[in-house]
Amino acid sequence: MQTNKSALITGITGQDGAYLAQLLLSKGYKVYGLSPRRSTSEVNFTRLEWLGIFEQVQLLEGDLTDLSSLIRALQNSQADEVYNLGAQSFVQTSWDQPLLTGQVTGMGAANLLEAIRLIRPQARFYQASTSEMYGLIQEPQQSETTPFYPRSPYAAAKLYAHWMTVNYRESFSLYACSGILFNHESPLRGLEFVTRKVTDAVARIKLGLAHELRLGNIDAQRDWGHARDYVEAMWLMLQQETPEDFVIATGRTTTVRDMCRIAFAHVGLEMDQYLVIDPKFFRPAEVDILLGDPSKAQQKLGWTPSTSLESLICEMVDADLARLASLK
Repeated sequence: MQTNKSALITGITGQDGAYLAQLLLSKGYKVYGLSPRRSTSEVNFTRLEWLGIFEQVQLLEGDLTDLSSLIRALQNSQADEVYNLGAQSFVQTSWDQPLLTGQVTGMGAANLLEAIRLIRPQARFYQASTSEMYGLIQEPQQSETTPFYPRSPYAAAKLYAHWMTVNYRESFSLYACSGILFNHESPLRGLEFVTRKVTDAVARIKLGLAHELRLGNIDAQRDWGHARDYVEAMWLMLQQETPEDFVIATGRTTTVRDMCRIAFAHVGLEMDQYLVIDPKFFRPAEVDILLGDPSKAQQKLGWTPSTSLESLICEMVDADLARLASLK
Protein backbone atom coordinates (compact mmCIF):
# COMPACT_ATOMS: atom_id res chain seq x y z
CA MET A 1 0.00 0.00 0.00
CA GLN A 2 1.35 3.41 -0.98
CA THR A 3 0.33 6.80 0.33
CA ASN A 4 1.67 10.34 0.23
CA LYS A 5 0.82 10.89 3.89
CA SER A 6 3.27 11.80 6.61
CA ALA A 7 2.88 11.11 10.31
CA LEU A 8 4.50 12.53 13.43
CA ILE A 9 4.73 10.21 16.44
CA THR A 10 5.67 11.38 19.93
CA GLY A 11 6.97 8.56 22.10
CA ILE A 12 8.25 6.76 19.01
CA THR A 13 10.98 4.98 21.00
CA GLY A 14 8.41 3.33 23.27
CA GLN A 15 6.52 0.08 22.75
CA ASP A 16 3.47 1.60 21.03
CA GLY A 17 5.48 4.14 19.09
CA ALA A 18 7.72 1.47 17.60
CA TYR A 19 4.84 -0.81 16.57
CA LEU A 20 2.88 2.14 15.19
CA ALA A 21 5.88 3.32 13.16
CA GLN A 22 6.22 -0.20 11.73
CA LEU A 23 2.53 -0.25 10.79
CA LEU A 24 2.60 3.18 9.15
CA LEU A 25 5.79 2.42 7.22
CA SER A 26 4.13 -0.73 5.87
CA LYS A 27 1.33 1.50 4.57
CA GLY A 28 3.74 3.81 2.78
CA TYR A 29 3.74 6.71 5.25
CA LYS A 30 6.71 8.99 5.74
CA VAL A 31 7.23 8.61 9.49
CA TYR A 32 8.73 11.25 11.76
CA GLY A 33 9.43 10.70 15.43
CA LEU A 34 9.83 13.30 18.14
CA SER A 35 13.02 12.61 20.10
CA PRO A 36 13.68 14.59 23.31
CA ARG A 37 17.28 15.57 24.03
CA ARG A 38 18.46 15.15 27.59
CA SER A 39 22.04 15.24 28.98
CA THR A 40 23.18 12.68 26.42
CA SER A 41 22.45 11.97 22.78
CA GLU A 42 22.23 8.26 23.53
CA VAL A 43 18.44 7.95 23.27
CA ASN A 44 17.23 4.36 23.51
CA PHE A 45 16.35 3.24 19.98
CA THR A 46 16.48 -0.50 20.73
CA ARG A 47 12.78 -1.07 20.00
CA LEU A 48 13.01 0.52 16.56
CA GLU A 49 16.16 -1.50 15.90
CA TRP A 50 14.53 -4.73 17.15
CA LEU A 51 11.76 -4.22 14.60
CA GLY A 52 14.31 -3.41 11.89
CA ILE A 53 12.87 0.03 11.09
CA PHE A 54 15.29 2.47 12.76
CA GLU A 55 16.83 3.57 9.46
CA GLN A 56 13.40 4.23 7.92
CA VAL A 57 12.25 6.72 10.56
CA GLN A 58 13.18 10.41 10.52
CA LEU A 59 13.83 11.72 14.02
CA LEU A 60 13.19 15.33 14.99
CA GLU A 61 14.49 16.88 18.20
CA GLY A 62 11.70 18.12 20.39
CA ASP A 63 9.96 17.82 23.73
CA LEU A 64 6.31 17.79 24.75
CA THR A 65 7.08 20.37 27.44
CA ASP A 66 8.47 22.84 24.88
CA LEU A 67 5.87 24.42 22.59
CA SER A 68 8.42 25.98 20.24
CA SER A 69 10.00 22.59 19.46
CA LEU A 70 6.57 21.12 18.73
CA ILE A 71 5.84 23.95 16.31
CA ARG A 72 9.14 23.26 14.51
CA ALA A 73 8.42 19.52 14.40
CA LEU A 74 5.07 20.18 12.74
CA GLN A 75 6.62 22.61 10.28
CA ASN A 76 9.39 20.17 9.37
CA SER A 77 7.20 17.08 9.11
CA GLN A 78 4.11 18.70 7.54
CA ALA A 79 2.33 15.83 9.27
CA ASP A 80 -1.08 14.72 8.06
CA GLU A 81 -1.51 12.62 11.18
CA VAL A 82 -0.11 13.25 14.67
CA TYR A 83 -0.04 10.48 17.25
CA ASN A 84 0.67 11.60 20.83
CA LEU A 85 2.10 8.52 22.54
CA GLY A 86 4.73 10.38 24.55
CA ALA A 87 4.25 10.42 28.33
CA GLN A 88 5.68 9.59 31.70
CA SER A 89 3.74 6.36 31.48
CA PHE A 90 4.63 4.30 34.55
CA VAL A 91 1.95 4.52 37.25
CA GLN A 92 4.27 3.79 40.19
CA THR A 93 6.71 6.53 39.14
CA SER A 94 3.88 9.05 38.97
CA TRP A 95 3.56 8.86 42.76
CA ASP A 96 7.24 9.78 43.14
CA GLN A 97 7.23 12.40 40.36
CA PRO A 98 3.67 13.78 40.25
CA LEU A 99 4.60 17.25 38.95
CA LEU A 100 6.78 15.91 36.14
CA THR A 101 4.01 13.49 35.21
CA GLY A 102 1.53 16.37 35.08
CA GLN A 103 3.83 18.48 32.92
CA VAL A 104 4.75 15.77 30.41
CA THR A 105 1.65 13.55 30.33
CA GLY A 106 -0.98 16.24 30.87
CA MET A 107 0.34 19.62 29.74
CA GLY A 108 2.41 17.96 27.02
CA ALA A 109 -0.76 16.93 25.21
CA ALA A 110 -2.17 20.46 25.55
CA ASN A 111 1.06 21.88 24.11
CA LEU A 112 0.82 19.57 21.11
CA LEU A 113 -2.85 20.39 20.51
CA GLU A 114 -2.06 24.10 20.63
CA ALA A 115 0.82 23.65 18.19
CA ILE A 116 -1.47 21.78 15.79
CA ARG A 117 -4.14 24.50 16.09
CA LEU A 118 -1.55 27.14 15.18
CA ILE A 119 0.50 25.32 12.52
CA ARG A 120 -1.35 22.27 11.11
CA PRO A 121 -5.08 22.62 11.88
CA GLN A 122 -5.84 20.24 9.00
CA ALA A 123 -3.84 17.43 10.64
CA ARG A 124 -5.62 14.56 12.36
CA PHE A 125 -4.67 14.06 16.01
CA TYR A 126 -4.66 10.92 18.14
CA GLN A 127 -4.33 11.10 21.93
CA ALA A 128 -3.25 8.00 23.85
CA SER A 129 -5.75 7.85 26.69
CA THR A 130 -5.77 4.98 29.17
CA SER A 131 -8.06 2.67 31.08
CA GLU A 132 -6.32 3.88 34.26
CA MET A 133 -8.61 6.94 34.01
CA TYR A 134 -11.49 4.71 35.15
CA GLY A 135 -9.59 3.90 38.35
CA LEU A 136 -12.16 3.20 41.05
CA ILE A 137 -14.56 1.73 38.53
CA GLN A 138 -18.12 3.06 38.39
CA GLU A 139 -19.41 0.24 36.15
CA PRO A 140 -18.41 -3.45 36.00
CA GLN A 141 -17.42 -3.11 32.32
CA GLN A 142 -16.04 0.22 31.14
CA SER A 143 -17.17 1.87 27.91
CA GLU A 144 -16.86 5.32 26.34
CA THR A 145 -19.69 6.59 28.58
CA THR A 146 -18.42 5.19 31.90
CA PRO A 147 -17.54 7.97 34.40
CA PHE A 148 -13.84 8.40 35.19
CA TYR A 149 -12.33 8.16 38.69
CA PRO A 150 -8.51 8.36 38.41
CA ARG A 151 -6.50 6.80 41.24
CA SER A 152 -2.96 7.98 40.49
CA PRO A 153 -1.15 11.14 39.35
CA TYR A 154 -0.58 9.38 36.02
CA ALA A 155 -4.29 8.71 35.53
CA ALA A 156 -5.20 12.28 36.55
CA ALA A 157 -2.69 13.70 34.05
CA LYS A 158 -4.03 11.44 31.31
CA LEU A 159 -7.59 12.55 32.13
CA TYR A 160 -6.58 16.20 31.68
CA ALA A 161 -5.05 15.33 28.29
CA HIS A 162 -8.18 13.38 27.35
CA TRP A 163 -10.55 16.25 28.11
CA MET A 164 -8.29 18.79 26.42
CA THR A 165 -8.54 16.63 23.29
CA VAL A 166 -12.33 16.77 23.53
CA ASN A 167 -12.18 20.54 24.09
CA TYR A 168 -9.97 21.22 21.07
CA ARG A 169 -12.23 19.04 18.94
CA GLU A 170 -15.35 20.86 20.04
CA SER A 171 -13.90 24.38 20.31
CA PHE A 172 -11.68 24.56 17.23
CA SER A 173 -13.15 21.83 15.00
CA LEU A 174 -9.86 19.90 14.98
CA TYR A 175 -9.93 16.26 13.96
CA ALA A 176 -8.88 15.14 17.44
CA CYS A 177 -9.76 11.85 19.08
CA SER A 178 -8.66 9.64 21.95
CA GLY A 179 -8.19 5.93 22.19
CA ILE A 180 -8.97 4.73 25.70
CA LEU A 181 -6.65 1.75 25.55
CA PHE A 182 -6.71 -0.98 28.13
CA ASN A 183 -3.47 -2.73 29.06
CA HIS A 184 -1.53 -3.83 26.01
CA GLU A 185 1.78 -5.63 26.14
CA SER A 186 4.47 -7.18 23.92
CA PRO A 187 8.10 -8.28 23.92
CA LEU A 188 8.89 -4.55 23.57
CA ARG A 189 7.28 -3.68 26.92
CA GLY A 190 9.56 -2.01 29.48
CA LEU A 191 10.85 -4.10 32.39
CA GLU A 192 9.10 -1.82 34.90
CA PHE A 193 5.67 -3.04 33.76
CA VAL A 194 4.27 -6.10 35.50
CA THR A 195 3.81 -8.35 32.46
CA ARG A 196 7.37 -7.86 31.25
CA LYS A 197 8.69 -8.08 34.81
CA VAL A 198 7.01 -11.47 35.04
CA THR A 199 8.13 -12.85 31.67
CA ASP A 200 11.71 -11.64 32.18
CA ALA A 201 11.86 -13.21 35.64
CA VAL A 202 10.38 -16.49 34.39
CA ALA A 203 13.01 -16.61 31.64
CA ARG A 204 15.79 -15.87 34.14
CA ILE A 205 14.56 -18.54 36.54
CA LYS A 206 14.32 -21.08 33.72
CA LEU A 207 17.91 -20.28 32.65
CA GLY A 208 19.22 -20.43 36.22
CA LEU A 209 19.91 -16.68 36.37
CA ALA A 210 17.39 -15.95 39.15
CA HIS A 211 15.54 -17.90 41.82
CA GLU A 212 12.43 -15.82 42.61
CA LEU A 213 9.87 -13.32 41.31
CA ARG A 214 8.78 -10.55 43.72
CA LEU A 215 5.42 -8.86 43.12
CA GLY A 216 2.83 -6.80 45.00
CA ASN A 217 -0.93 -7.20 44.52
CA ILE A 218 -1.32 -10.29 42.35
CA ASP A 219 -5.11 -10.29 42.72
CA ALA A 220 -5.47 -7.11 40.63
CA GLN A 221 -7.35 -7.86 37.40
CA ARG A 222 -6.56 -6.37 34.01
CA ASP A 223 -7.82 -6.57 30.43
CA TRP A 224 -4.62 -7.42 28.51
CA GLY A 225 -4.08 -7.35 24.74
CA HIS A 226 -1.17 -7.19 22.29
CA ALA A 227 0.27 -3.75 21.43
CA ARG A 228 0.60 -4.80 17.78
CA ASP A 229 -3.19 -5.17 17.59
CA TYR A 230 -3.85 -1.95 19.48
CA VAL A 231 -1.77 0.36 17.27
CA GLU A 232 -3.89 -0.76 14.32
CA ALA A 233 -6.91 0.61 16.20
CA MET A 234 -5.11 3.95 16.62
CA TRP A 235 -4.62 4.19 12.87
CA LEU A 236 -8.20 3.18 12.15
CA MET A 237 -9.51 5.99 14.39
CA LEU A 238 -7.82 8.59 12.18
CA GLN A 239 -9.28 7.09 8.99
CA GLN A 240 -12.91 7.72 9.97
CA GLU A 241 -15.07 10.49 8.53
CA THR A 242 -15.59 12.16 11.91
CA PRO A 243 -13.41 12.06 15.04
CA GLU A 244 -14.68 10.01 17.97
CA ASP A 245 -13.23 8.46 21.10
CA PHE A 246 -13.02 4.67 21.37
CA VAL A 247 -12.37 2.07 24.04
CA ILE A 248 -9.84 -0.49 22.81
CA ALA A 249 -9.85 -3.71 24.83
CA THR A 250 -10.30 -7.47 24.63
CA GLY A 251 -13.38 -7.66 26.87
CA ARG A 252 -11.66 -10.28 29.05
CA THR A 253 -10.11 -9.69 32.46
CA THR A 254 -7.44 -11.83 34.15
CA THR A 255 -5.64 -11.61 37.50
CA VAL A 256 -1.93 -10.97 37.74
CA ARG A 257 -1.80 -14.33 39.53
CA ASP A 258 -3.25 -16.20 36.53
CA MET A 259 -1.03 -14.27 34.13
CA CYS A 260 1.98 -15.43 36.16
CA ARG A 261 0.70 -18.99 36.10
CA ILE A 262 0.52 -18.92 32.28
CA ALA A 263 4.11 -17.67 32.06
CA PHE A 264 5.54 -20.25 34.48
CA ALA A 265 3.57 -23.10 32.91
CA HIS A 266 4.96 -22.20 29.48
CA VAL A 267 8.47 -23.16 30.66
CA GLY A 268 7.33 -26.12 32.75
CA LEU A 269 7.71 -24.50 36.18
CA GLU A 270 5.38 -24.31 39.21
CA MET A 271 4.60 -20.67 40.00
CA ASP A 272 4.17 -21.20 43.77
CA GLN A 273 7.79 -22.32 44.13
CA TYR A 274 9.18 -18.99 42.93
CA LEU A 275 6.61 -16.21 43.54
CA VAL A 276 7.17 -13.95 46.56
CA ILE A 277 4.70 -11.22 47.66
CA ASP A 278 6.60 -8.05 48.57
CA PRO A 279 4.63 -5.21 50.29
CA LYS A 280 6.91 -2.55 48.79
CA PHE A 281 5.29 -3.14 45.40
CA PHE A 282 1.78 -2.25 46.58
CA ARG A 283 0.47 1.11 45.31
CA PRO A 284 -0.81 3.88 47.63
CA ALA A 285 -4.21 3.59 45.90
CA GLU A 286 -4.90 0.41 43.95
CA VAL A 287 -7.02 -0.10 40.85
CA ASP A 288 -8.47 -3.52 41.57
CA ILE A 289 -10.12 -4.43 38.28
CA LEU A 290 -10.39 -3.11 34.74
CA LEU A 291 -12.53 -4.66 32.01
CA GLY A 292 -13.16 -2.90 28.73
CA ASP A 293 -16.17 -2.94 26.44
CA PRO A 294 -14.79 -2.78 22.86
CA SER A 295 -18.17 -3.09 21.14
CA LYS A 296 -18.10 0.46 19.66
CA ALA A 297 -14.66 -0.16 18.13
CA GLN A 298 -15.84 -3.48 16.76
CA GLN A 299 -18.93 -1.94 15.17
CA LYS A 300 -17.54 1.37 13.86
CA LEU A 301 -13.89 0.56 13.20
CA GLY A 302 -14.25 -3.11 12.35
CA TRP A 303 -11.49 -3.78 14.88
CA THR A 304 -11.06 -6.95 16.92
CA PRO A 305 -7.95 -8.18 18.74
CA SER A 306 -6.20 -11.11 17.06
CA THR A 307 -3.88 -12.25 19.87
CA SER A 308 -5.06 -14.09 23.00
CA LEU A 309 -3.51 -13.44 26.42
CA GLU A 310 -2.02 -16.93 26.42
CA SER A 311 -0.33 -16.37 23.04
CA LEU A 312 0.87 -12.93 24.13
CA ILE A 313 2.48 -14.16 27.35
CA CYS A 314 4.13 -17.12 25.61
CA GLU A 315 5.52 -14.78 22.92
CA MET A 316 6.95 -12.50 25.62
CA VAL A 317 8.52 -15.37 27.57
CA ASP A 318 10.08 -16.80 24.40
CA ALA A 319 11.49 -13.38 23.46
CA ASP A 320 13.02 -12.95 26.93
CA LEU A 321 14.48 -16.47 26.81
CA ALA A 322 16.10 -15.64 23.47
CA ARG A 323 17.42 -12.28 24.71
CA LEU A 324 18.93 -13.72 27.87
CA ALA A 325 20.34 -16.80 26.15
CA SER A 326 22.19 -14.53 23.70
CA LEU A 327 23.90 -12.80 26.64
CA LYS A 328 25.19 -15.99 28.26
